Amino acid sequence: MAGHSKFANIKHKKERQDAKRGKVFTKMGREIAVAVKMGGSDPAVNSRLRDAIAKAKANNMPNDNIDRSIKKAAGEGDNVNYESITYEGYGPNGVAVIVEALTDNRTRTVANVRFAFTKGGGNMGQSGSVVFQFDKVGQIVIEKAANIDEEELMMIALDAGAKDFITEEEEGYEIITEPTDFSSVREAIEGANIPILSAEIAMLPKLTVALTDPEDVKKMNKILDLLEEDDDVQNVYHNWEE
Repeated sequence: MAGHSKFANIKHKKERQDAKRGKVFTKMGREIAVAVKMGGSDPAVNSRLRDAIAKAKANNMPNDNIDRSIKKAAGEGDNVNYESITYEGYGPNGVAVIVEALTDNRTRTVANVRFAFTKGGGNMGQSGSVVFQFDKVGQIVIEKAANIDEEELMMIALDAGAKDFITEEEEGYEIITEPTDFSSVREAIEGANIPILSAEIAMLPKLTVALTDPEDVKKMNKILDLLEEDDDVQNVYHNWEE
């Protein structure tokens, strides 16, 4: 089926996260906490929690850590309330950037995000300034393995509601869904015991921007590094073709 694979960028993002394992677990724990407080601690009846757990497992978060995060959020002793905020901005050469955060201190978070953009030669924009350049979708990425039958995987995904199935010859498969169909598609793939590299609701760019100046590349990496180091920042999306 037609489409442009972002497989290489997804793997690169995951490699960046792997280098900051502790911070990734903190971010995953925060997503789990928000899901529990919104829909309860039973993943069987809380689809947002199921998605958060799946994302945590895709990021190699141990089951013990996941269980502790759920119990902590469900306990009366945890009174921290996180607010969901989205920031938009630009990197070098007009690269569009979306930053999703969960924070208990809006003033701290916006200051840190603004600092990251400024240090990388970019700037924050107003709400709506770049989001139109992205599509909100469910995105599931699966690495190619000898025991995965491509046709079977495609049928499982499409039958569960996927809208696109993209094959990258040497690396794997990218499955795109509507956000509302994401959970059912992911659960169908998990039910077939097919390992998932990445699964999330994501903002995919409609068009990408190339950076040819080494200084611009350095600045863009600076923005991404500072944002990913911030515990409040959950997700960073951009249209830079890395």
